Amino acid sequence: MSATFAPPSWRRRPGARASQILSSLPATDQAVATLYRGQQLGLALLAGPLLRGVQRAMGAAPTARPPADQARAVLRRFRRLLDEDLGNVRAGHYPRSLLFQLPLAEYLRRLPEGVRDLPRVARRARDRRFDELPAVDAGAYPPYYLRTFHWQTDGWLSPHSARLYDLSVELLFGGTADVMRRMAIPPVVEAGRALATAPGPRPLRVLDLACGTGRFLLQLRRALPGARLTGVELSPAYAAHAERVLAGTGAVVVPANAEALPLPDASFDVVTSVFLLHELPSDARRNVVREAWRVLAPGGRLVLLDAEQLASGGEIEHFLRSFPEHYHEPYFKGYLADDLGALLGECGFVSVRTASHLVSRLAVGHRPSTPDAPRRPASS
Repeated sequence: MSATFAPPSWRRRPGARASQILSSLPATDQAVATLYRGQQLGLALLAGPLLRGVQRAMGAAPTARPPADQARAVLRRFRRLLDEDLGNVRAGHYPRSLLFQLPLAEYLRRLPEGVRDLPRVARRARDRRFDELPAVDAGAYPPYYLRTFHWQTDGWLSPHSARLYDLSVELLFGGTADVMRRMAIPPVVEAGRALATAPGPRPLRVLDLACGTGRFLLQLRRALPGARLTGVELSPAYAAHAERVLAGTGAVVVPANAEALPLPDASFDVVTSVFLLHELPSDARRNVVREAWRVLAPGGRLVLLDAEQLASGGEIEHFLRSFPEHYHEPYFKGYLADDLGALLGECGFVSVRTASHLVSRLAVGHRPSTPDAPRRPASS
C-alpha cells in the first residue's frame, strides 16, 4: 500500500441496475461476504497500479519500501475493515445494498478527464505551486483554505475539482474511501434508535460538516431514510455538486464555513465530520468542534471520522508520515499528533470513545445533557 491506502462506492440511481440486482438477490450471509470481499480485493488490486502510474506521471520520487511488519499491519487492518463493514450490515446499522454501491461507470467516464489533468498536477507539484488557484473573492475564505490541497487543480474552488474528487480519493485509498466513511454511520443510527424510544418521537436531525460532494450523506440517507439531513460546505462548486448527488433525497446543503455556522444553538441531535479536520490548522480544528458543540442539543453527539493518528496508528506510522510527502497536506503532520479523543475532551465533550478503521480514526463524544453543564466550553 505505499501511498495507497484503501476501495470506491456505488450510488443508487435509476441506471445502477447491477448494484440493485446484486443487493436484492436472496443469498446467505456467507455468499454475500464472499462476493463483497472479492469486490473489495479486486478494487484494491486495480487501484494500486493505477495510483502508481499516476505518481510516475506526476514525477513523484519512488516511495521507500515500507517495513514488512507495517505492510502486514495494513493488510490486517484492511481485512478487519471488511469484517466491520459486514458486521454493521448484520447488526442492522445500514442495508446490505451499501456494500455494492460503487458508481463504477461514472468513475470510468471521469477517468479521461483526470488523465488529461495529470500534466498540470505534475507541474504544480514539481514547482510547489500551492497557491495556483482560480480568481475568487479571497475575503470569502479563510487563508488556510486557499491552497491546492493534494496538488489538485483549482484546490476546492471549481466544478472540475469537485467532479474528480471522489474518483481521486477512491484511487488513493484502494477502493475503501466509502467503506471507511460507513464506519461513522453506526453511532448516528444508535442516536436515531435512542430518539425513537424517547417520548414524542420526531425525526433525527443530523448535520454533516464540510459535506464535500455529498458521498457520506448519500450513504447515511440509505441507513436513515426518515432522518432530517443537512450538510454545510464552504466551496460553492462542491456544494452545487453535492446538491446534484443528493437530489431527491430530501437532504439540504447550506453554503457555510464550519467554523461559523449560520445555524441556531441546540438545533441538531448529531453532528458529523468526515475527513475534514486533517485539512485544518490546530485553531480551526478547535473552532469547528466548538461550533459542533453549540449547534448540538444537550445529550447530542459529535461523530468524527478522519485520518488515523500516531496515538493509535503506530503500527502503520510509515504510511501516515509518507502521506504528506506525496500530496500537499500542510496541516497533516500537526494533525497526526493532535489526538481526536483528547480534542473532544478539551472542548467539553464527555463519554468519548475512539476506534481505528484501516487508515481512519473514529471519535465519538456527547454534549452533556445535565442542566448545569456549561453551554459551551471556553476557548483554550
